Amino acid sequence: MSVLTRDEAQTRAQFLDVQRYRIELDLTTGGEDTFTSRTVIHFTARTAGDTFVEVKPAVLRSVTLDGQPLDPEALAGNRLALTHLTAGPHELHVDAVMNYSHTGEGLHRFTDPADGETYTYTQLFMEDVQRVFAAFDQPDLKAAFDLTVKAPDGWKVLANGITEQQDDGRWKAATTPLISTYLVALAAGPWHSVTTEHAGLPFGLHCRRSLAPHLDADADELFEITRQCYDRYHEKFDEPYPFDSYDQAFVPEFNAGAMENPGLVTFRDEFVYRSAVTDTERQTRAMVVAHEMAHMWFGDLVTLQWWDDIWLNESFAEYMGYQTLNEVTHGGSGGCPPRWRGTDTWVDFGIVRKAWGYDADQRPTTHPVAPAPEAVPDTASAMLNFDGISYAKGASALRQLVAWLGEKDFLAGINTHFNRHKFANATLADFIDSLASATDRDVHAWARQWLGTTGVDTLTPTVTEADGNWHLTVTQHGDRPHRLTVGAYDRDLNDGRHLVLRERFDIDVPQGEATTARPGRRPALLVLNDQDLTYAKVRLDETSAETALRSLSGVPDALTRAVLWNTLRDMVRDGELEPAAYLESARAHLADEADLAVVQGVLTFAAHITDRYLPAGERPTALALLTDLTRALMRRTEDGSNPGLRLTAVRHFIDAAAQPDTIRGWLDEGSVPGGPELDPELRWRILTRLAVLGATDEQEIAAALTADPSATGEEGAARCRAALPTPAAKEAAWTAMFQSDTLSNYLFTATAQGFWQPEQADILQPYVARYYQDAVPLANRRGPAIAEAAGRYAFPMPVVDADAVHLGETCLDQADLLPALRRKLADQVDDLRRALTVRG
Repeated sequence: MSVLTRDEAQTRAQFLDVQRYRIELDLTTGGEDTFTSRTVIHFTARTAGDTFVEVKPAVLRSVTLDGQPLDPEALAGNRLALTHLTAGPHELHVDAVMNYSHTGEGLHRFTDPADGETYTYTQLFMEDVQRVFAAFDQPDLKAAFDLTVKAPDGWKVLANGITEQQDDGRWKAATTPLISTYLVALAAGPWHSVTTEHAGLPFGLHCRRSLAPHLDADADELFEITRQCYDRYHEKFDEPYPFDSYDQAFVPEFNAGAMENPGLVTFRDEFVYRSAVTDTERQTRAMVVAHEMAHMWFGDLVTLQWWDDIWLNESFAEYMGYQTLNEVTHGGSGGCPPRWRGTDTWVDFGIVRKAWGYDADQRPTTHPVAPAPEAVPDTASAMLNFDGISYAKGASALRQLVAWLGEKDFLAGINTHFNRHKFANATLADFIDSLASATDRDVHAWARQWLGTTGVDTLTPTVTEADGNWHLTVTQHGDRPHRLTVGAYDRDLNDGRHLVLRERFDIDVPQGEATTARPGRRPALLVLNDQDLTYAKVRLDETSAETALRSLSGVPDALTRAVLWNTLRDMVRDGELEPAAYLESARAHLADEADLAVVQGVLTFAAHITDRYLPAGERPTALALLTDLTRALMRRTEDGSNPGLRLTAVRHFIDAAAQPDTIRGWLDEGSVPGGPELDPELRWRILTRLAVLGATDEQEIAAALTADPSATGEEGAARCRAALPTPAAKEAAWTAMFQSDTLSNYLFTATAQGFWQPEQADILQPYVARYYQDAVPLANRRGPAIAEAAGRYAFPMPVVDADAVHLGETCLDQADLLPALRRKLADQVDDLRRALTVRG
């Protein structure tokens, strides 16, 4: 298969004007393997010449151009040449049989083990539209789409526009406005739906029937967040919502968190909670709703011209999702879920998403937020940029831009951008020009410094006292100017464990250093980037470091505590703080931590330290520390006052269990003493840990699957079976992952998650070399989605030694690596090197 190059796309965009697609899909033929796709494309050639159309069929049955047949055998890979075109209008007809997908690419087909019902949905991003219908597949050839679908009786068809069932049983979708090919969407199956109206538009929520009770339980919350975000965006944006409906479909085995298809957003259906979750997890779901809705304007209404500007989509939606959700919940009242009132979504961003960006930006595979066009020469290379840089770093850069520019001018520039480029395409230069039109500041220079460079700057304070003042010098190790807030904290005279805010002040730090003087004695704690408005690693002066380690839980603001925890995290990763010191800080302070996002973030990194950054001999002590810490959190929540914190503590207690007795008792009793009752997620979590410890067997796993014959039950069973510490179990799991090619994307991931366990080093050692032998051909056979999963989940992460690094480096020297696998392996091998350094 040929990937589309940027040069080819530019040439074709200059040559063609594509007006309309008419797509007819028949999902009633071909059984479980294939479906029929018929496409008519109306386009105009601006001059005489040659081009090509893309399609990836099982069988290409016929092609006609302006009524004249073309030879289907002329299809070369995924390209069909269209030669000797005359200037003027043309009509292309393509009739093909297409394969259903089981990897989340193209038209994915899934049969629910809970009730036997079948569902299909599209994920057409980048170049997977070619798996569903023929197309001139590039983002800057926008067109109107007419979609008709013949589906089995009892099915409902959802699409970008409102759908209606015709007299002949077919479903017809309303014609779309001009959109890119990758944004066309379809979801067909016996969906359970909940509908309402808002602002004159139909809103819908949809899921598998087996999840209906769980969606119904959360429908009011989901609709309320959807309505609030919709209204808030209409306050921010001059351009009204540009589509005729707003459906949100929760679909099975979805590779991403969600996809911003106009009028039909698709989400992974883990967001329909069948087990207990924390309020922070609900907040994350709400942020994803806000993120995808932001795409309706930035990404769908105005679309990138080529994939080098993917950050324009994702960074904007990431920033706007967190900011808008924060506005409708933080300190709010009108209708938002009561448990969220007064919460700050930027805390979760700071301790979870931002860490993702920092990690990605310190690897050899880092890239600018806005890479140079020549750095993204084709679609395969573009796929590699969906990472913490394009999302978290880009959103952080926009947050810094708003701090520097002011929100009023920022929104004015955004609205200019929408007005100039609606239903069309735009570049980074267009975006910056729009922002520049709203301010006297040099936005172009800012963009060069922030968007065109790589790496994480480090900000270091130096504090001195003289003449009744304290003096601060901020030294920047990097290339970007920063506007940041500095927080000065004193000890509470009535309670030495707590700190009080003396003052916050803003400071501009250019390249080099900046200085300021403040009256009085130096504070006990000085926090650079106190409100987390910039993107940089920060360090603490000696006095502040001592205060933070002793009194971190006494800092009054959760966002400031998140900044401090990130500082400790960075210091561990950079070899400046012993991993054990971080764990001791967690034990000292988490028991008093009030913000659940902070607790979850710190416990997650503590588990990472235990699994990767400590030598094997120190792991039992670390597990014991985590057990003590989570037990303390459970004691704190015995009165039922904080169920989210208790659930978090229970989960991490299970994961850290070094002996099976306690969690085996929970499983046998069906509950944790004092709560909660064990729901499916907790039961499978316990059973997985028992499998790792060798305290369960195939008979118990099979019985658990019989009791929970759901999709997540199948995944849980696959995870448990792969985690069993026996040669037969490991070999069976390996064969399923790397040789059978029958696992869906989700079952592959579940199996991989169970396979590699730090406690099983001896039995797993032979598989380290086998991984590199088998992952490369697997990726080439099964494609990018499985390649990414193999690189992320099936990688031998617990094996941290020089031999493992050498094997990885040798594999990366191979010329035939699929780009998606190469990128993941490069990241994983670099993380191995860092783990070795930290251990040293």
